[in-house]
Amino acid sequence: MSDNKMVQISNPNLDSQLDDCLCHLGIFKSMLDLPMTFGDVKFLCMGGSERRIRKYAEMFAEQMNLKMSENFCKTDRYVMYKTGQVLWVNHGIGIPSLSIILVEVIKLLHHAKAKEVVAIRIGTSGGLGLPPGTLILSNKAVNGELQDQYVQYIMGKKVLRSANFDAEVLEQLQQTAIQLNLPVQVGKTFCTDDFYEGQARMDGAFCDYTVEQKFAFLNHLYDLGVRNIEMESLCFAALLNRSNIRSAVVCVSLVNRLKGDQIKLSAKDINEFEMSTYKLVSEYIRKQLRIH
Repeated sequence: MSDNKMVQISNPNLDSQLDDCLCHLGIFKSMLDLPMTFGDVKFLCMGGSERRIRKYAEMFAEQMNLKMSENFCKTDRYVMYKTGQVLWVNHGIGIPSLSIILVEVIKLLHHAKAKEVVAIRIGTSGGLGLPPGTLILSNKAVNGELQDQYVQYIMGKKVLRSANFDAEVLEQLQQTAIQLNLPVQVGKTFCTDDFYEGQARMDGAFCDYTVEQKFAFLNHLYDLGVRNIEMESLCFAALLNRSNIRSAVVCVSLVNRLKGDQIKLSAKDINEFEMSTYKLVSEYIRKQLRIH
């Protein structure tokens, strides 16, 4: 990672372009004064759900006495709001959806000359050996082959990318969770390509393994230090490593996968658990920005 504190990109082809289209945001570089609009961003908060991200942005603006922007995104696939120095963007489900919008947000922040940015993914996950409602802070992510690398296929070749989370941000988030008396666990995250077979579920349309094989695998994950399963963390860390942005992933467990596959929580419980991730991240940001 570069010592420079600016958000970095590595594509000389962009230097010769008079304009740059961030097509899934529906924004052209020439449409806005990007340094004036986004140059002060210090935190990028991302989550899968459009509704949830909008709610988090609204709550943060109200609680911190900040103005909330309009939705900057001009397409119907994503949303993007700004509250002071915090940018809120949804990324959909899975690595393909995440990678598209994250690349464009990285370019946006680079064009805006933003620096010293911290990115946090706020999400839900399946826990391993942890009760629903537990917050899991990722200290490492592993892929489907249980390797801590993000796999990309570029022009017919397999490319491996390092995917590291920032240790200082992780420690600060953990201490904030403890201060808030929130149930928290630090561990590895198993990042998969799909929700069903890739996560050893037995409730999908297809299943070619036994219940014994399933639990043998999940227990093996647990022994390796894995404490939750989701579908975005590897790409999130890898792209942000390349762009000189420190990153962290905060997920809440909605089910203990060592006890079952299906989420059987009430809507009230799910909302409460989703709010616990927001409570942690918003308090962490408040302290970092010294908002009183």
